[in-house]
Amino acid sequence: MPSGLYLLGSRAGQRRNVMTLNWATQLATEPKLVGVAVERQALTHQLVSEGGAFCLMILGREERPLVRRFTKPAQADLEASTLGGVAFRDGLSGAPVLERALAYLDCQVRQRLELGSHTLFVGEVVDAGFQGPEGTPVLRMEDTRMSYGG
Repeated sequence: MPSGLYLLGSRAGQRRNVMTLNWATQLATEPKLVGVAVERQALTHQLVSEGGAFCLMILGREERPLVRRFTKPAQADLEASTLGGVAFRDGLSGAPVLERALAYLDCQVRQRLELGSHTLFVGEVVDAGFQGPEGTPVLRMEDTRMSYGG
C-alpha cells in the first residue's frame, strides 16, 4: 500500500529517540487525532508508552538521507540538543521535534490498540507547525528504496 515516510519523536523522562516510520494516518478532525503504528519491540514503543506523547514529523524530499539515520535508536546529546547528530527542541508534549523537519504534529496519546506485532497509538494534536518553504515536495516511501518503517 502506498504510504508516506515520516520520523517519529518520542520521550520518557530524559530518554529521547527519533525513529523512521511509515504507518501513520489521520483519524479524526474533531478533535484532531492521528494514529501511528509502532512495533512493540522498538525503543520508540517503550518511550511512547511511558511518556504518553509523540511527534510525527514530515520531511521534505531532499531530506531522503535523513531517514536512514533513524532506522536504529538515535544517540542523544542533550547538552548539544542533538539526536543522531541532528538539532532538536522539545515540543509542547515533551517529544523531540527535529529542526530539519518540514512540518510536525505534536501529540498526546489518548488511546492505544494492541494489533499483533504493533501498537496503534492514537494521539491528539496539541501543537503543529510548518518549518520549511511553502510548496516543498514531501518525502514519500516510493522516493527511497526502503520498504518498511514501522
